[in-house]
Amino acid sequence: ERGGNNSFTHEALTLKYKLDNQFELVFVVGFQKILTLTYVDKLIDDVHKEFRDKYRNEFQQKGTLGLLNGTFDFKDDFMRLLRDAEESSKVRAPTVMKTFEQSLKSQKTVKCMIETRGEKPKEKVKNKKNKGSKKEGTEAVAAPGKALAGDKQLSAAGEKEELTKDEILQKNREEFFKRHMKAGEKSRSPKPEAQKEKGKKPRVWDLGNSNAKVLDYSNSATNGSAEACPVEEFDPDIALGDRNREPGRLYDLEYESDDEAEEEKVIQNPSKPSTKKGGLGGMFGMLKGLVGSKNLTREDMDPVLEKMKDHLIAKNVAAEIAVQLCESVAKKLEGKVMGTFTTVTSTVKQALQEALVQILQPQRRVDVLRDVMDAQRHRRPYVVTFCGVNGVGKSTNLAKISFWLIENGFSVLIAACDTFRAGAVEQLRTHTRRLNALHPPESHGGRTMVQLYEKGYGKDAAGIAMEAISYARNQGFDVVLVDTAGRMQDNAPLMTALAKLIAVNAPDLVLFVGEALVGNEAVDQLVKFNKALADHSMAQTPRLIDGIVLTKFDTIDDKVGAAISMTYITSKPIVFVGTGQTYCDLRSLNAKAVVAALMKA
Repeated sequence: ERGGNNSFTHEALTLKYKLDNQFELVFVVGFQKILTLTYVDKLIDDVHKEFRDKYRNEFQQKGTLGLLNGTFDFKDDFMRLLRDAEESSKVRAPTVMKTFEQSLKSQKTVKCMIETRGEKPKEKVKNKKNKGSKKEGTEAVAAPGKALAGDKQLSAAGEKEELTKDEILQKNREEFFKRHMKAGEKSRSPKPEAQKEKGKKPRVWDLGNSNAKVLDYSNSATNGSAEACPVEEFDPDIALGDRNREPGRLYDLEYESDDEAEEEKVIQNPSKPSTKKGGLGGMFGMLKGLVGSKNLTREDMDPVLEKMKDHLIAKNVAAEIAVQLCESVAKKLEGKVMGTFTTVTSTVKQALQEALVQILQPQRRVDVLRDVMDAQRHRRPYVVTFCGVNGVGKSTNLAKISFWLIENGFSVLIAACDTFRAGAVEQLRTHTRRLNALHPPESHGGRTMVQLYEKGYGKDAAGIAMEAISYARNQGFDVVLVDTAGRMQDNAPLMTALAKLIAVNAPDLVLFVGEALVGNEAVDQLVKFNKALADHSMAQTPRLIDGIVLTKFDTIDDKVGAAISMTYITSKPIVFVGTGQTYCDLRSLNAKAVVAALMKA
């Protein structure tokens, strides 16, 4: 799925490779990274061509593995090609700078460089330009006169030809000012206007309340404490959503694709042309020809790949990543032998689907429940830090994850480390009250399942997080969820503060919260967040983002490209997906469902 890159670096070594899809061969050359070898690309191309041509018949008779498992002699050929490549790099002599005698400047005489008063070629050109601009100016001034005067101007054309240019210009100016003076007098004519009443009157809404005391919630007696605030009444069905769900289970993301039904219709009625997009052709329905048993070339795939790239960008995949994906698919398929009844479109589409599923399936799976139980055995809280830009839903999805952890029997301490945004602490306090109402201590043996640790506004976020982790360790909480302030990836002071919070407290999991609505911006956010964490961290091995929370997934229909962009650029898994407004609207990523939505025409 990353075949667009033809090199790989591991510690002090660099590997470059080339694929031969026709015979299923991979040619790899390794060398020290510190060396600058200009002939590596030529060497690998020459070895590929020589080896393939020398053993082409054996490949066709015995197969690739049959030849490689047997004996073959290629050492002498390889050494010859290596010597040729090294010699070719030495042959190129460095470019020598021209001497003064060889330059064009030396051919100029001193006489041609001297400017005299009588001959000024540059000024002549300027004078010509000025004359042209004057003509354009006269035409621009005369144009309104022509448009308004009409036939009168045409009749007076003969008289104007007899006048000098200055007289024509003066006459046009006088006519121009006369017309504008008349237009100004017309516009100044008084119009009857209704007299405006002095002062402003407040608008009264139909459903509003004129009594200001009813709307005043600023009771100084409570002072923001959770104990003094009255317990609000709310409908649990609204907060929970589906009552028939299994408590504590994180359901997979679902997507209903009608591709299979359309494919069945096409197979049942092969004579009737499909009127719907999708199915066998889908977005690549332009190329339907059967290619037979032949090798795929880049020229065959280019029209399909171009259409594929536009489709991916339209589905919110970042443009740069869409190009890289198409390039990797081309390299994977180039030279591959196709079946008799296979189209180029279906082959390319299948290869793209496999690449997308591979990208979305994480290299390292994040199992939060398993990691929390492991932290319990070591008698310490499991710490999760949430970070991201402004307004992506960090606090809301933190509350959803809290609810999911509580339903799995773990107690949660929420650390209010967003000490900047007005109302951030109150928002978390409201979530804490609601979660305690849904899971009261009576249902858990008198144990409070969720608490809020806050120190108000304007304090150091890293210090509050450290105090919260210490408090959770002493009180026996299972999980600490650290909420941080939203910040733009370009804000260096705030990114330094976030790197400090992560470096000082060493959380078990750092989650980047991003919304599914973004396209190219997702790549920029993730790259700069990771770069800022690496640059501003004082540790030798800086702590970077471990996983992604993708929010607002219910607002994008089938434009799911942000999921591809985020996982491709970081190689980190999407741990949670937010899909709605209730506490139960939390899902785990289903790679096949996302790819089905992405490939939908």
